[in-house]
Amino acid sequence: MNNQPKNPLHGVTLEQILVELEQRLGFKAMGEQVNIKCFTDSPSIKSSLKFLRKTPWARDKVEALYIHTMSNKPLRKPRNKPKLTEPTQPDTSDFVWPSIKK
Repeated sequence: MNNQPKNPLHGVTLEQILVELEQRLGFKAMGEQVNIKCFTDSPSIKSSLKFLRKTPWARDKVEALYIHTMSNKPLRKPRNKPKLTEPTQPDTSDFVWPSIKK
């Protein structure tokens, strides 16, 4: 059996990722971060699953957003940004897409 202790997505299904992101961010914020039609035009978990299973580049972006949202750590240092004591929603303003080019 493959043990992947350092893989943050190990054991997490795509459906679980979408449900968690939808609960934390909502489809509107997801569509702002990942500009794909299944998040912006009549969004649903079912349509998103269907699209993301067929489209690896979009799935990579959604997985990166999930990892960033769950860790709630900035991927780069913010520039002179004031610290909030208690954010109401996860901060995705400093999110940087990882390169998927090889």
